[in-house]
Amino acid sequence: MEAKALFRRKSLSDLMSEAEADVGLKRTLGPVNLVAIGVGGIIGAGIFVLTGQAAANYAGPGIVISFCLAGIACAFAGLCYAEFASMIPIAGSAYTYSYATLGELAAWFIGWDLILEYGVCGGTVAVGWSGYAISFLRNLGINVPPQVMASPGTCLVYLPRAVLDRLHLAVPQGWYEVGNYAKDLASAGISLDSLKQATALFNLPAALIVLAITALLIRGIKESATFNAIIVVLKVSILTLVISLGFAYVKTANWFPIVPPNTGEFGHFGWSGVARAAGVIFFAYIGFDAVSTAAQETVNPKRDMPIGILGSLAICTIIYILVALVITGVAPYTRLNVPDPIAVAIDIMGIGWLSVIVKLGAIAGLTSVILVFLLGQPRIFFTMSRDGLLPPAFSKVHPKYGTPFMTTLATGIAVAILASLVPLSVLGELVSIGTLAAFIIVCASVLVLRHKMPDVPRPFKTPWTPAVPLLGILFCLYLAMGLPIDTWIRLVVWLAIGMIIYFTYGIKHSILNRGEPTPEPLLVPARSTSPGAGGIEPRD
Repeated sequence: MEAKALFRRKSLSDLMSEAEADVGLKRTLGPVNLVAIGVGGIIGAGIFVLTGQAAANYAGPGIVISFCLAGIACAFAGLCYAEFASMIPIAGSAYTYSYATLGELAAWFIGWDLILEYGVCGGTVAVGWSGYAISFLRNLGINVPPQVMASPGTCLVYLPRAVLDRLHLAVPQGWYEVGNYAKDLASAGISLDSLKQATALFNLPAALIVLAITALLIRGIKESATFNAIIVVLKVSILTLVISLGFAYVKTANWFPIVPPNTGEFGHFGWSGVARAAGVIFFAYIGFDAVSTAAQETVNPKRDMPIGILGSLAICTIIYILVALVITGVAPYTRLNVPDPIAVAIDIMGIGWLSVIVKLGAIAGLTSVILVFLLGQPRIFFTMSRDGLLPPAFSKVHPKYGTPFMTTLATGIAVAILASLVPLSVLGELVSIGTLAAFIIVCASVLVLRHKMPDVPRPFKTPWTPAVPLLGILFCLYLAMGLPIDTWIRLVVWLAIGMIIYFTYGIKHSILNRGEPTPEPLLVPARSTSPGAGGIEPRD
């Protein structure tokens, strides 16, 4: 096989033909609509799940600075996404952009990377869902058996009401992770040996929610715009309640030092910890590219796309900073190493009605996010299969339900295993590094296409090129370099597996190699980018 086959590209004319084959899109969206789409897409699992882990393990109260760094990186990448979305307005996003600019090998690289990202995203959100569900049940006096409530090896301790009163904690009695309360128990002179302890074997609730949603998706259940709109309003309302009521319970001493001193190990507090936390909580911004996919439905994309992207990022960054200030001010950051940090802060406040509302709302919102990720993952396989890079079985559709049932089932089983066995910290870091890699490819693709095809019509142009794409690449690299070496090793192993598959199958069966046109799309649902959608666009 000639080396030039690695760099063969889909022509823009072919891609535009595919776009024109779809249902025509009406230009009805203005800047307010785009900001609403962005806010709905961004606010999701990251803020509800990973904020506490990043604060407890890496940045402390400096997590607010981490949110600013991540938001800046997203702004640069988002402007690059907007240019491509206006030029190549079809499903495929980062995968399609790289296929048209950098060639087939780069497209395979990013497609395989996105398979990892979407699968692990689903697992990460499921672990967070489990944390909020267990916390809610604990409020009702129902304790999930400790052996099935966390990843293998997690040490748990049962804290009865009498002990919690001695610790001056308003949280309900039940099983908690030892590491979050060890210092409090030692300070109160309570020996761990005097309390019931257990070691978790697997996370059953996380696996069950994934399998339940997988079963629904196989039967063709999908989110309606109305349901999504309700979930978006619910998520924003919950965070607004937490912010407005939470500041009254803040102990400002918990905020200092803002950047805790480094422990002597890179990435564990200090400024290196702030950078590492920014890479970890980058997950909280996934979804802003939903704005970029609406370029062809925007009345004035040149003016309104940057408003939608930067406006939604600014609003969400402010919300995230305020939420982070509340939860690190209410609870010592050392106590936030849990999958449900907002629930922990609410329990410490001792507002019973708010606790129930927040936890139920978080459970509903996270359920919606899991559904979107599990809906999007088969579309990644589907798109690559249509291009011949994966076997035809990956685009096989159920004869009755009209869904890609084989890949949906395989994805559901794999994600359920991940969610039940892998710790939240590992899952979150894998999601972030996969996303950062995708953003770097998109920013680089803008530079390449500006050089190779400067005269191609662009309804929206990334401003201040090449500065913005270069800054996007540098910021994303900076955040990725701050992630643990173990995360990089896992990414390299995954990509190595992908390269083996590509060179043994994909490169030979590619439709570009066979000189065939792209097959007609099968019945796979595409997420609406209407203002009511509020989900996260699957980046195939």
